[in-house]
Amino acid sequence: MLNVARTRVAFGAVAFAAPGLTVKLMGMGSGSDGGRDYVTRMFAAREIALGAGYLLSKGSGRKIWARLGLVVDALDTVNGLQSRGRLPLWVTASAVAVAGGTAAVGSAKVTKDLLAR
Repeated sequence: MLNVARTRVAFGAVAFAAPGLTVKLMGMGSGSDGGRDYVTRMFAAREIALGAGYLLSKGSGRKIWARLGLVVDALDTVNGLQSRGRLPLWVTASAVAVAGGTAAVGSAKVTKDLLAR
């Protein structure tokens, strides 16, 4: 989970600083688009907050951040699946793989926390 949180912060910082490049690398367009850049920065801020929240918390607070991350990653996975057919297959597959993989790590952490009670 620490690596997931660190990656969230790093990816979020890059996406916030360079939203156009981020979208281009993700295969979701190129060129300047103010609306797309705004939404990308919103996504980036969310990633920074989730990662930093986990890294800066301890104990029960960290458990809450893990659960919040799991919910976000599960919703991102569903969103990726719903984009099928409207984005190139490799974009959808990559997004679902990343979000689903992160949701799986989060699920393992949340399950471990619940069983440790």
